[in-house]
Amino acid sequence: MHKKSSYFCSSIGMKQLVGLTGIFLSLFVLTHMLGNLLIFVSQEAYNMYGHAITSNPAIYLAEAGLLLLFFVHMGLAIKLTLINKCARPQAYALDAEGEKGTSFVQKTMIYQGIIIFTFVVWHLITFKYGPHYDYTSLQTGVVVRDLYRLIIEIFQSPLYVVGYSACLIVLGLHLSHGLSSSIRTLGFNHPKYDPKVRIVGAAYAFLVLAGFLMQPIYVYFIHKS
Repeated sequence: MHKKSSYFCSSIGMKQLVGLTGIFLSLFVLTHMLGNLLIFVSQEAYNMYGHAITSNPAIYLAEAGLLLLFFVHMGLAIKLTLINKCARPQAYALDAEGEKGTSFVQKTMIYQGIIIFTFVVWHLITFKYGPHYDYTSLQTGVVVRDLYRLIIEIFQSPLYVVGYSACLIVLGLHLSHGLSSSIRTLGFNHPKYDPKVRIVGAAYAFLVLAGFLMQPIYVYFIHKS
């Protein structure tokens, strides 16, 4: 028991937990993005998908699990940042360059996390707790929440579209470095694999970012309310 607790309190243990929770959160973000793409299918498909998720009793367990993952990931990331700052309270006179250098994205990961957290709260207030419109399913006759209508209304605002897109870009940057870093932390840390791992992280982030951005761009520039 002591060995387990000491592992989770160690730097490597916390890094691996950050990596593991980060991968699970990355997978959730991907599934959420794929669900959003149903807006291109039909109002019926989009609303019934949303109803299927929110009406499932397991939604409460899933939401609790996501919250736990999110706060463990963010809490440990903040703790590791503070530990690193305490270990090196005075910054180097010159930053390393090249492969050993620290990029702007790496240096700002904690700030990206704060922006993403704020974005999640904003997103929940807008959509989960936003206006409730009724929609009668064409196939089943069941009355469900019309999330499609809410999406169309929200993304008519240029301010919201710009803010939403900016936050998504931050999420993309966070995913790009975070996912590749998580993979290396969990064992694939070798010069032979590093370039491929970085490509995987960048490709995954681009896929998620492009998928999410398609919705506000389509609604604002193409769809007619």
